[in-house]
Amino acid sequence: MHATTNESVVIVTGANSGIGKMTAVGLARGGATVVMACRDPTKSAAALVEVRSLAGSQRVHLMQLDLASASSIRGFVSDFNDRFDRLDVLVNNAGVASRKRRLTADGFELHFGVHHLGPFLLTTLLLPTLERSAPSRVLIVAGTAQRFGKIAWDDLQSERKYSMMRASGQSRVANLLFVRALSQRAHGVTVNAVDPGNTATGIGRDLPAPAQMLMRWTLKSPEKGAATSLYLATSPDVAAVTGKYFKNRTREIRPNPTALDDANAERLWRISEQLTADAASAAGPVG
Repeated sequence: MHATTNESVVIVTGANSGIGKMTAVGLARGGATVVMACRDPTKSAAALVEVRSLAGSQRVHLMQLDLASASSIRGFVSDFNDRFDRLDVLVNNAGVASRKRRLTADGFELHFGVHHLGPFLLTTLLLPTLERSAPSRVLIVAGTAQRFGKIAWDDLQSERKYSMMRASGQSRVANLLFVRALSQRAHGVTVNAVDPGNTATGIGRDLPAPAQMLMRWTLKSPEKGAATSLYLATSPDVAAVTGKYFKNRTREIRPNPTALDDANAERLWRISEQLTADAASAAGPVG
């Protein structure tokens, strides 16, 4: 896809605030039909109105998606495929931050579940639609925590040791390993990671008040934070680029060395397949 057009359909997860909301605005302005995939549609209704107003487009839709639940993800994919016959861009943008160890509905550590396993399941379930719509694009907003992260193969759910930075860093390295593995599997679909930079978003709402205030003073705006995602989603300059990691809109950067290891990428893929399959089985049939 060389640019968003009136025929393009895109999904942005976590589009009710911050970078996700401004990414949805930018894509809608470009003419695409945008699906805002949000955990709580009632709380996101005001964001839908705002995105439509800022974009000057009514072709923006709100659909329920909780990346902490395999059942919700499967239901979203089923509903999406019933409503739309193509998918040109999938932006995996939703993020969390928790000082305390918390679990998803499926029993996974929250960061690992929402940042990695949720997008893994969502993207792989949507891959047939993406490939049918090729050329298409997948983006994963991985953030800066990957620089300090590593994969604790014997403690993926942070049961033995937990800190927010450790869990977040691991989940973001997992994002980059997923990009690496998926880019080698997808046909007609480019897959890239995004570092939006230090951006003022709602993800820090679980942090102490002084830290939240410091973030508001020092971080870039969500509009600037969305620039790299919008570039990778629409620019013809990266139409054939895949398996890479970008920052500051056009600058390709080198990630954590752990994320460049094919053996790590394949190992995590196999584990993720098993964990999401187990979660789906436990959830039972949809509908």
